[in-house]
Amino acid sequence: MSSNYDPASEGAETEFARKMSYGDYLHLDALLGAQHPLSDSHDEMLFIIQHQTSELWMRLAIHELRAARHAIASDEVPPAMKMLARVSRIFEQLNNAWDVLRTMTPSEYTRFRSRLGQSSGFQSFQYRQIEYLLGNRNEAMLKPHAHDAEVMTLLEAELATPSLYDEVLRLADRKGLAMPAVVLSRDVRETHRFDEGVLQAWRRVYEAPEPNWMLYELAEKLVDFEDYFRRWRFNHVTTVERVIGFKRGTGGTGGVSYLKRMLEVELFPELWRVRTIL
Repeated sequence: MSSNYDPASEGAETEFARKMSYGDYLHLDALLGAQHPLSDSHDEMLFIIQHQTSELWMRLAIHELRAARHAIASDEVPPAMKMLARVSRIFEQLNNAWDVLRTMTPSEYTRFRSRLGQSSGFQSFQYRQIEYLLGNRNEAMLKPHAHDAEVMTLLEAELATPSLYDEVLRLADRKGLAMPAVVLSRDVRETHRFDEGVLQAWRRVYEAPEPNWMLYELAEKLVDFEDYFRRWRFNHVTTVERVIGFKRGTGGTGGVSYLKRMLEVELFPELWRVRTIL
């Protein structure tokens, strides 16, 4: 292609004084102006952008998960399948981002870590919203957000709404796969705990997938998503250990020990344990 090529010669728009441009539509002035390093460390920009882009991906994950939950509650399963598949791909992107952050060495992070104050990723309200949406409903984790009334309202509303898995179990019950009444009627503010009756219901689906194909496929979409979610948590642990070892986190948590505890959380316990009894 000639270095003198002019895209306008083929009809490309090049005058945007009175028209919407790419930058206008995406509000790039605000987006690219949101990085404000507090030190002169070269690597702080990486740290900021890593976390900002993660928050953007989480915003999209919330958008998709909420829509999927609504679709399932409305018996509109096919679009929910598409949304859940997309969320798995979102978490694949979040997983890949750790590879970039791991290029930062402990000595490089140390140069600006003190400038973070008490800020920490565990204070992310969007991550908390995702956990609540998926059913891990620890009310103690509301405390870091008590200073922000708007966020508290959002999280309290999420706690009062059935989780994604709650809606899946209700859907299964509506479709003739009887679920225990105690599970269906429990206080939705509480985390769903493993239930033998739910396990046996899923066993019937997995032992005969063909007549239960919709529920079988939906269950596998949930497992697929939790697989990516677990990998994201694991990558978080290994990245933190690689960069700060076993120091306490900036937010006061045990750092690696806190993150390892999070690895034990099961979002859809019966869907994992059903494999053992087939």
